[in-house]
Order: sequence, then structure tokens, then C-alpha cells
Amino acid sequence: MVLLAAAVCNKGGKAIISRQFVEMNRSRIEGLLAAFPKLMNTGKQHTFVETESVRYVYQPLEKLYMLLITTKASNILEDLETLRLFARVIPEYCRNLEESDIVDQAFQLIFAFDEIVALGYRENVNLAQIRTFTEMDSHEEKVFMAVRQTQEKEAKDQMRKKAKELARQRQDAERSGRAAGLGSGGFGSSSFNRGSDTTSIIDTTPMEPVKPAYNPPSRPAGKGKALNLKSRKQDVDSFVGQLQSEGEKVTSVNQSTNKAMAKTHPNIDKKMFASQSVIGLKNPEKPFPIGQDIGVLKWRFTTQDESFMPLSINCWPNESGSGCDVNIEYELEQEDLELNDVQITIPIPSGVGAPVVGDCDGDYTYDSRKNQLHWTLPVIDASNKSGSMEFSVSGHPDDFFPVNVSFVSKKSYCDIQISDLRLLEDDSPAKYSSEVCFYVDKYEIV
Repeated sequence: MVLLAAAVCNKGGKAIISRQFVEMNRSRIEGLLAAFPKLMNTGKQHTFVETESVRYVYQPLEKLYMLLITTKASNILEDLETLRLFARVIPEYCRNLEESDIVDQAFQLIFAFDEIVALGYRENVNLAQIRTFTEMDSHEEKVFMAVRQTQEKEAKDQMRKKAKELARQRQDAERSGRAAGLGSGGFGSSSFNRGSDTTSIIDTTPMEPVKPAYNPPSRPAGKGKALNLKSRKQDVDSFVGQLQSEGEKVTSVNQSTNKAMAKTHPNIDKKMFASQSVIGLKNPEKPFPIGQDIGVLKWRFTTQDESFMPLSINCWPNESGSGCDVNIEYELEQEDLELNDVQITIPIPSGVGAPVVGDCDGDYTYDSRKNQLHWTLPVIDASNKSGSMEFSVSGHPDDFFPVNVSFVSKKSYCDIQISDLRLLEDDSPAKYSSEVCFYVDKYEIV
């Protein structure tokens, strides 16, 4: 017999998998398969049908057909025997005879088909031999796989130990007053731009208010008086330095956690702010307009020292034979902060499917449309200042960067707070409320 092709198709003639054993172009085999349903005679028990050039030998598999296409000169009895062997191979690899299962096991089925027929002629094999030939089970392969798994486990353990050692070195460096970098071998570089970090103030008395920018609550309108806003550390002269730059004086604010450059509104008395840490109008006769958001104090902090980051991210992709094993860790650098709604987003190479996640502190989701793995933690504070996640997926180490981070916090990074709010006229206290919002504009590990 000469077997031209073997295929699993649906009742409409659509090929799910097809294997050609002789030279045949794609349009030829697609035309033969498409013609098959039109040639079947319903109501008859025949398992083959012929045309002028070929013979279709088929067997129903629930909603599918196992179909062989042979020449008309082939022996029909041999054709039927070969068909039965093909039909027995399918359940060996597919538990459910559905299109999805056939597609999932397509390569295994093609390999099995090649063991049955070579160059159009039937091989003298049975089902057990086909299974043995396709699996190629050997003692040498088992030894090799066991050695490789041991090596991968040792590499993961060494990676964890190295990460912990670097973390300890960084902490020791911080305690001794030295800046600790991230080192080499698995880390990317980091860029950190802070979003908005402001304090909003509201005065409940009917007077002209001084309002900062960024979403303050509304206040009643009416006649008002100028206000003095005193900082929490009004008795510390080192809080403010010399005002500088661009016709505006810039103040160096000395905090326990960092140094930040502060700048006041042009209508604010800069000398009073520099000497007393008090925000008040330069000309009390010209108050700020009512019902408008006015930024009275802004600050900016720029540094290359990564120890000042609120949250550090260490990503360790370890290339293995089947792809990459990735270990990613976070550590809260500023323990006085509480970060909420933290989301760490890791890119995943396209076309490789969902990653296999092992250990994970917190929750994770995989966005198949954007090819991103989202690691989410409701809260990061001093009680859970560090955590990690491990996953495996096909790809190369560079595929998992940049890592993006987002969070919000109800505490200011610079820790500037309002201690008192008073009327300028008689220095009497005024009622106020404050709202702090610290969020991320851009936070990347590249």
C-alpha cells in the first residue's frame, strides 16, 4: 500500500492535524480534506469512499474522524488494519477526543504517526513499540535529568544566599554611614521619580485662606485675614538653609530621613520661613484669592543613592535549560513609611504562555493580553518589610525588565507636617484640617 496522508479532522473536513508521507503541497491536501465530507454517504456502514484518484479510509472518533488518504491501488484490508492502529494511538495521548486536546498533543501525535508509516509504507510496529520509540526512555537520560535538577536547585539556593548576603551588606553600610549600592550579577539599574507628596490645609473660620495645591477640601467664602503656618520643627534653625536659584530662594530642609530642596510661593515671606520655619504672606494686605488651589510650599529631592528609595526591588533571572527561573524580592528601605496598594509589574515574553509561580508573598495575576505578571501586596510596612516571589517561564534574563512599581501612602516622604495655624492679626489659633497623599509617578527598575 501507499499511504499519502493521515489526518484528524472534524465533520466539516477541517484538518486539526495532518501528516503527509509523500511529496504533496498544502493546497492539494487541503482540497482533498475539504472534499471528504461531500463524498460520505449517510446511513451506510462503509468506512471508506473512493474518487477517481484516491481512497478515503476513515473511522469516527466521537465528533472527529481519523482519516487516511491512500492510492486506489492499495490493499483495502491493509488500509483498514492501519486505520485501526492510527485510531488506537489517539486515546494514548488525548484523554478527551476534543479539538483542543488534539491541538495540545499535536507534536506527540505527529511523532507517533511517523513511527507507523515511513515514506508511504506501513512499518511493522505495534502500539507498545510506538510508545517506546516516541518516549525514548533511557537510563542515561534519567541520570542526566537528575543531575540537571540537582544543579538547578543548588543554583537557586546559592542565589537566595547571595541576595541575603547583599541585603546584610547594604544594611551594615547604612548603619555605618556609607552608601550601599546594589552590586552586580542580576540587578538592573533603578530610576525613581516621585509623584505628588503634599499637605492640604483648610481653615474653618471666615477669613482669607492660604491654600496649597493638589486637591484641598473646599472652604467657606467670606472676609478673611492672613494666616501664619508654623512647621513642626519651628525651633530648629537647621531645618532651612539659604534660599537659592532662578530669582527664587531655595531652602535646604534637613530631615532625619533625607535632605530636600524646598521652594516657597513668591507671595510668601521667605525670610520668615528661613528664620522661623513659618509660612506667612509677605504682604498681609494682599491675601490669596478664596476658592482657588494655591501651592505655598514645594519640595524636591534628587539623589543617586539608592538607599534613599522608599522600596528597593531586586530581580534575579537565572537562565536554565528550559527557560528562566526568576527570583524577585522587595525590601522597604524607609521603615517609617506605610505603602498601600503596592503593585510590582514584571514583563513576560510574548508567546510563551503563563509563568509557573512557586513561592509568593502576597497575590499575583497574569495579564495574557499585555504579557505582564502583576505581583500585588495590600500593605508594606515595618511588619512585612521584605518579601519575595519565584516563577519559571521561557525567555532570557533581559526579557524581565523594566520592572514597574506603583503604590500610595498617607505619610509624606519628606515628613513635613503642620504643627499650628494662627491668625496674623492677633496670633490666635485657627481651626484647620490636613490631608497627605504620596503616590508614584514613575518607578522603574531597568
